[in-house]
Amino acid sequence: QVQLVESGGGLVQAGGSLRLSCAASGGTLSTYIVGWFRQAPGKEREFVAAISWRSSRTSYADSVKGRFTCSRDNAKKMVYLQMNGLKTEDTAVYYCAASGGSWPPSDFGSWGQGTQVTVAS
Repeated sequence: QVQLVESGGGLVQAGGSLRLSCAASGGTLSTYIVGWFRQAPGKEREFVAAISWRSSRTSYADSVKGRFTCSRDNAKKMVYLQMNGLKTEDTAVYYCAASGGSWPPSDFGSWGQGTQVTVAS
C-alpha cells in the first residue's frame, strides 16, 4: 500500500500562492487516483481536488475551481496542488490521499499526515 507525505504548507497573505506536494512511497503511484482534501477547525473534512492515474482527468470542488490546479509526476512519485488566489477560507489542514479504484474515486484508503495552510487577511 502506498504511503503519502505532504509538504509545502505555511502562512501566506490573502491573494497569495502556495504549492503543496505529496510524496509517495511503498507502491506504484501511477496505479492510484490521488485526491486532496482539507479540514478546517470545527469543520468536517472536505474534498478539494483529484487527479486520475495519467492526469487525463481532474476534478475540483466548486470553491477552488479556477484557483487550484492538481498535477502529478508519476516518475518522481509526486502529486502537486498549486493554489493561487488564496482566501482566508482556504485555511485548513490539507491532506493527500490515494484511491486504488476507478474514476470517479469514491474510496481513499491511504492518507498522509496533513500539512497546515494558513491564509492571513
